[in-house]
Amino acid sequence: MHVTSWNILCDFDGTISVEDVIDSLLDRFGRPGWEALEQEWRAGRIGSRECMSGQVALLDMRKDELDKHLEGLWIDHAFPAFVARCAESKTPIRIVSDGLDYAIHRILGRYGLDHLPLAANHLAPATPPRQWQLTSPFQAEGCRSGTCKCACAAQARTQGGKTLLIGDGASDFCAADRVDFVFAKHRLIEHCRAAGIPYVPITGFEDALDLLPRLLDGSLLAEHQQPLPAVSNF
Repeated sequence: MHVTSWNILCDFDGTISVEDVIDSLLDRFGRPGWEALEQEWRAGRIGSRECMSGQVALLDMRKDELDKHLEGLWIDHAFPAFVARCAESKTPIRIVSDGLDYAIHRILGRYGLDHLPLAANHLAPATPPRQWQLTSPFQAEGCRSGTCKCACAAQARTQGGKTLLIGDGASDFCAADRVDFVFAKHRLIEHCRAAGIPYVPITGFEDALDLLPRLLDGSLLAEHQQPLPAVSNF
């Protein structure tokens, strides 16, 4: 069996995690005003980096309250097995998220998975107490997202082989057009279908586990590549 070399970029919120972490924090600890920022972002008037920076500044919580809240958030039950299978096949996985690095490390740490490479926004305590601030070490010029997943896709390409994106929503739309194949959930399914991007729909990592052997032997990509138009001799 021929094995194709792949790099995997994987979203976190709603893809690895069962629920969106920042949404859950805002629902529980957000001061008034975060909903208005959300509406501005959904209307396209601000980017996700500006939206999240403003929303994080409205969080009112102590670190111990944050940690206790994160203990109640879970990941897809099949994700650890997917990571193990990728390790067996020497297929690297990098988490690329427009979410919060501290939360992602904290949640994955409960499963022994906080060693996975991560590109995400940085959450840090601010002054006065109970306030927080967001910085974006993986932003890119001209990109309004906190984490530029397109830049992550470009970096993955420099490592050789092909690139798979696993994602679910708007933060994955741009990067989906810059990778070789997509495992898509939720809103990303419709985007890939409309844009003609090679993809398969998944409901979770049980599906991803089943699809992985066919991804690695090249048959999955071959099935979904657009056929070349016939050339007339006349």
